[in-house]
Formats: sequence, structure tokens, C-alpha cells
Amino acid sequence: MSEKNAIQIAAVLGVVVLTLMIIVLQPFSRFEEKYPMTVASGSAVSGRAADGSVANHNTASPSTAGTPADDKNAASGGATTIDSATGSPLVHAGGKTLETRVDTPEGFTRTKEAKNSLGAFLRNYKMKHDGGSVRLYNKKKKSNQNAHIAVFKLPLEKEDLQQCADSVMRVYAEYFRWTGETARIKFSLTDDFVASYQTWREGYRIVESGNTFDWAKSASYDDSEDTYKKFMRYVFAYAGTYALKKDSKKVKLADIRIGDVFLKAGSPGHVVMVVDMCESADGRKAFLLAQGFMPAQQFHLLKNPAHETDPWYYVDEVSFPLRTPEYTFAKEKYLRRMKY
Repeated sequence: MSEKNAIQIAAVLGVVVLTLMIIVLQPFSRFEEKYPMTVASGSAVSGRAADGSVANHNTASPSTAGTPADDKNAASGGATTIDSATGSPLVHAGGKTLETRVDTPEGFTRTKEAKNSLGAFLRNYKMKHDGGSVRLYNKKKKSNQNAHIAVFKLPLEKEDLQQCADSVMRVYAEYFRWTGETARIKFSLTDDFVASYQTWREGYRIVESGNTFDWAKSASYDDSEDTYKKFMRYVFAYAGTYALKKDSKKVKLADIRIGDVFLKAGSPGHVVMVVDMCESADGRKAFLLAQGFMPAQQFHLLKNPAHETDPWYYVDEVSFPLRTPEYTFAKEKYLRRMKY
């Protein structure tokens, strides 16, 4: 065989091999186009399947159908996109309110709440920017910045007064102002005395005599923002977890709803508040918890220690003692409903 013939045969064989490779590899190329092997951005993530099971923390998990995250997923071929500094696929950086910031888990939808309900008020409450720090009353950062998933723009006074129980009272007071029901802004102090904003704005002030309180007229009618804040600061100074217990009643976990609190009265005690709820078609329920704490600090949405990147607490997973990022509630009897 001549050298020229050998070169021609080698060239033909090369073309044949190249053609076979194209035929074999083309299906894999199309498979990758349809199912790209895209890794979720950020560190380890976790998700929740339709049956409520928690996905492995080292794998990407799908976001809830019909959410902004889904649009991003579709654009990227189905991979989970994390756009939040929290590293959670359920948290959307661009969300300005509780409802738009935190999505429901897959298979869940938010519970129906009336237009002027506490649930509607909280869902539409403005939040600090995504990844924002929890600040103390003196503007310093709270030492533990790993307990929260978001921060509410709830007013915080400059004194070390608005702590855990006071934050719950502040939420209710702001809600009653929002609905125009200022007559409902009243809180128990001690000695069964009830501090009423309606009485306060009429010019009456609370006077103390030992461990008892009474009203005394000392000013004219004033419904200003400054008057309201002075009233709330007085309440914060004399009311706490014991006052919340007096103003609430026990409820069962199965009946939990927005506005309920897990409350351990004491010195110190603690309280966290249910600020949102969702449910699945088969009746499963989940809720979000928020808190203030001491020193006085901004009201913030808590993580769930049981799920690294899923802040929802699932009723059928809750057992006691119930562990939150900074406090553990020993018994179900600590779940209470305010009587405001």
C-alpha cells in the first residue's frame, strides 16, 4: 500500500469516527439543554417536599409554585434560585412586606384573613431591607445576628423599655391605631389596674401609691403622636410577661392563629408571637414566629432551628419543649391568645 493510499484511508476512518461521535453525543447535549445541571447559588440549602418532608441541606430544593422564585426557576431551567442574603429559597430580597418577603412552602397557601384583621395588618407590615441587622434601642447591633430571617420596621423607642412582652403590646397598639379602634389600646399593669390610652389622651395620668395605681386629671385632651408614645413608654415600664399572661387565655396548638403567643411569664420570662400562617390542601398548618428581646431591640422574624433555611414552624412537627433560636418553651400550656 502506498503512502498516499494510507493517508486517504486514515482520513475516511477519521470522518467515520467523528460522525459516530456526533450521533452518540447529540442526545446527551439535548438532555442537558432540557435539564441543565445548575447548582443553586449560595451555601447549603434546604426545602420542603409536597408531603412536608425536609430536603437534604446539601441539595437545591424547589420553591413554591406560583411565586416570584418560580419565574426565576423557569428561566434557569428549573434550578432553585436564592436571591436573599439569608440563603433561604423561601425569602425574596425584593419583598418590602412580610407577605412579599417570605413565601409559603411548596403545597401551602396563606390562610384567609379579613381585610382589616391583625393577619392582614402583619402581612402588609413593612420590613427592613433583606439581610438587615437587628438593632438595639441605642442603635447598636444585637450581639446575636443569627436568630432572625427578617426585621420589622416596628417603632422602637430610645430607652431600654420595649423588650419581648412590650413588643407584642406595641404590635397590638399599632394595629388598633391602624383600624381606628384606639379604645382597645389598654394593658394590665399590676394590682389589676388597666392602663387605657383612651383615658390617657383625655388628660388623665397614672399616679402610684405604693403598689397601687389610680387616675388623676392633669392635662387637657391630646391625641398626638407624642402623647401616644408617652403612654406606651409608661406601659413598657410597668407591664411585662406577667401582664400579658393576665390579658390572655390558654389555647390548644390545633387552634393556633395569627396573634397568638408562646408565653412564659417570669423574671425573666419570654414571649414570641405568631405573625403569619399557611395551610395545605390536606389541612396541615404552619406558622411564623417573631419576637422582641432584651435589651430592647427591633421586632424580628425568627428562624426555625429545625430547618436551616425554612423559617416556618409546622404544627404536626411541633413538640414540647418547643425550641426557638433564643428560647425554649417547655409545655403547650404556654400557647396563649390575647384578650384585647
